[in-house]
Amino acid sequence: MLLARVLAVLLCLGIGVSLILWMLTGQSQYRAWAWRLFRAGVVTAFVILSLFVLERILMVV
Repeated sequence: MLLARVLAVLLCLGIGVSLILWMLTGQSQYRAWAWRLFRAGVVTAFVILSLFVLERILMVV
């Protein structure tokens, strides 16, 4: 769980830095990088939450 929290903080920092760099430089590569980080974070969160649900289901059975 600690690892997930550390990764979430690093992900937010990465997205924030990418968006700030995009606003300062105007280069669209930073916006694309932030979007890729966001999508990777959503997929990772979905996988972790699915594992929690699976664990609950297996505990009941």
